[in-house]
Amino acid sequence: MAVLSGQMPDRVPINTYELAGRNSLDWYNQQPSYRGLMDFIRAHTDCITNWNPRAATDRYTCEERFLCSDYPVEIETHTDTAGEYERTTRICHTPLGDLRHVTQAKPDVYTTWQIEHWCKSVADVDKALSVPYQPADYDASDLPRVRAELGEHGLVMASVGDPAYLAADLMSFQDYMVWAFEETDHFARAVAIIAERVMENLRRQLDCCVLDLYRIVGPEYFTPPYLPPSFFERYVLPHVRDMVSLIHSRGGKARIHSHGKVARVLDMILDTGCDGLDPCEAPPDGDIALDEVKRRCHTRGVSVWGNFALKRLEQDTPDQIRAEVRRVMDQAKAGGGFVLMPTAAPINLPLNPKTEANYRALIEAGLEFGGY
Repeated sequence: MAVLSGQMPDRVPINTYELAGRNSLDWYNQQPSYRGLMDFIRAHTDCITNWNPRAATDRYTCEERFLCSDYPVEIETHTDTAGEYERTTRICHTPLGDLRHVTQAKPDVYTTWQIEHWCKSVADVDKALSVPYQPADYDASDLPRVRAELGEHGLVMASVGDPAYLAADLMSFQDYMVWAFEETDHFARAVAIIAERVMENLRRQLDCCVLDLYRIVGPEYFTPPYLPPSFFERYVLPHVRDMVSLIHSRGGKARIHSHGKVARVLDMILDTGCDGLDPCEAPPDGDIALDEVKRRCHTRGVSVWGNFALKRLEQDTPDQIRAEVRRVMDQAKAGGGFVLMPTAAPINLPLNPKTEANYRALIEAGLEFGGY
């Protein structure tokens, strides 16, 4: 909270991102191969519990029903086995016709692959938008358990998708870019409709409970080289700024989550009024060095979260991890406003012992080099 509020902590906070040590229902805390690492995380890091009111079907957003709406549209669901995958097909019966969505998952990998997105054409988007909007209802009855398990050891954070991302994700990535470029007015209308739903649902979520931190996901869909900065300015900035303003008005903090190359849109990210930015990936995954991100964010009072690449935790040695932590601290520690955090989390079972050793090295080095 000191970092998010522009104050100086006693040391650089260390957060292991989706490895949330103090939520007993979290996937990682239920896997035997992760038990030793999760115990170490609980003992030595600053935890953030990822939690949204109402159970989510998606790891990153809080929307259970179709396109941000609680309207009881009929969706047929069928699950079958395709080789080593479990494949789920959903058919949504919209007022303008059916839409099909297919995902698949493996029992030993903590992710879901989209095989078919809901929309394959502009006409499909019109079908999706024809489902009436009914505002979401939220249930925070699980929050006392979450806060009791967390205690004074960290924060509770919700994740919400920004309107432009939720529109873009109706289609596959390549189809969405063609839609945005060739049917710009239609795309703008879709984003505007979804933005009204997102803001109303966010108000209702905040009415239900105000958490410590809100992670707004999706701006990376509108960063170069995918789309020019003008698209970020038109479709992301105004809506995310409204979301941040609403969160602040209720006493919460907001963090923008954007992978990739953010250098050319960084000033617009800061213009949202956010309190933090993650994961600030180093080149070549990103396009701006950590010290430059820190300098530009610090002048605007925005905290920097990152930028330790997961691939290093999976591939390096503990000595290399220790040296990299020291380099990262040299770049971003001074003056506060920095949280040491990996850019992602492992998703495989069982946990590789090499990855576990490197996580322990990351945390130990962060404690050693992070003091003020």
